[in-house]
Amino acid sequence: MIKANDPSLKSWIEVDKNSDFPIQNLPFGIFKTENNKPSVGSRIGDKVIDLSALYVLGYFKNLPFEQSDFKSDALNTIMKKGKEATTDLRNRLSKLFNIENKDLSNNNHHVEQVLIDVEQVEMLMPVQVGDYTDFYSSRGHATNVGTLFRDPANALLPNWLWIPVGYHGRASSIIPSDQMIKRPKGQTRPNDDQDPIFGPSKLLDFELEMAFVTFDGKPLGENITTEEANDYIFGMCIMNDWSARDIQKWEYIPLGPFLAKNFASSISPWIVTMDALEPFKTKGPVQDPKVLSYLEYKGDFHYDIDLEVGIIPENSEETVVSKSNYKYMYWNMAQQLAHHTVNGCNIRCGDMMASGTISGDEPSSFGSMLELSWRGTKPIKMKDGSERKFINDNDTVVMRGHCNANGVRIGFGEVSTKVLPAE
Repeated sequence: MIKANDPSLKSWIEVDKNSDFPIQNLPFGIFKTENNKPSVGSRIGDKVIDLSALYVLGYFKNLPFEQSDFKSDALNTIMKKGKEATTDLRNRLSKLFNIENKDLSNNNHHVEQVLIDVEQVEMLMPVQVGDYTDFYSSRGHATNVGTLFRDPANALLPNWLWIPVGYHGRASSIIPSDQMIKRPKGQTRPNDDQDPIFGPSKLLDFELEMAFVTFDGKPLGENITTEEANDYIFGMCIMNDWSARDIQKWEYIPLGPFLAKNFASSISPWIVTMDALEPFKTKGPVQDPKVLSYLEYKGDFHYDIDLEVGIIPENSEETVVSKSNYKYMYWNMAQQLAHHTVNGCNIRCGDMMASGTISGDEPSSFGSMLELSWRGTKPIKMKDGSERKFINDNDTVVMRGHCNANGVRIGFGEVSTKVLPAE
């Protein structure tokens, strides 16, 4: 067992029982305060841990890091050190903040330099994303979309049960939580017998997804196997992969989505490591037909992560519209990474790969308004009495996720995004 995952550990930092950030989590992110430049941090409870300060104060001796690795505006600098180094770093943090260890807790002057109230920091984009791939790996979602737009009797396309379908998205428009977006514009074709028109999307949608971030992979021409995949994945975050359904309908044939997807993808600011998620592994679905040999995997590589989506109309309260779970994925991360590289594609530090919309079998677990409102035929009622078929201007969409096992709750925080009117 990874030492830092011990469910009996307690921190000398006070942590609420419902917090996403107990000592067993120790995620990584980029923060800044009013007077300081961006820096690498971790978190326990409502305290952000300044890793640069810990380094300067001598608490990271015998770890393969330099101060510049922590005085950075992206986690890529620590990820460049590889899996073993980041595992050791998290274990060191676990030791320092363990209630039984007094090395740091007994030095109030050091504690004041290291810990910052979460309300006093601004969380930034955690990773410099080089390339972004979006998969389409939830059978529930793929079946719903196929039913809505094609033949319900043949909802899945012939390739879906054989390969983790994916496409290359736009890395430059991946943004952190709390950064507002503008309603996208583009071409739509409201009527099949008329010419297309240009204007703001009328069918703006969220997509409930999770994304993983990679270490450096292998050189061009080599592939990563499912057995090796865990060594190349750093951690995960929640993603709202925004989608303009009406723009996408007109543009996606023959090459797939373009303007409908590249305007924004919002992520939660804390990257929860795969080490921290190890206790929450669970069995995946039976894959039938049997996958080809390079997609076979041993052990469990699905994760039991509860997810929820809420919509907050302007000047109103939140209505939770979806409760889902990451375990509903058909294709897992190991298979996605193995498929992505089987042709020799090289993966680089900071690459981000998203799950695709996560939907279960029950309507309450659907991961998009397209499915929840069944293409607008079943409007969703808000607590303020208004209805939603898709997302309105000035709505805020909030996504959250957490795991529970052995008395330990580990979460991702949230990703919150407000939609402004189109210019």
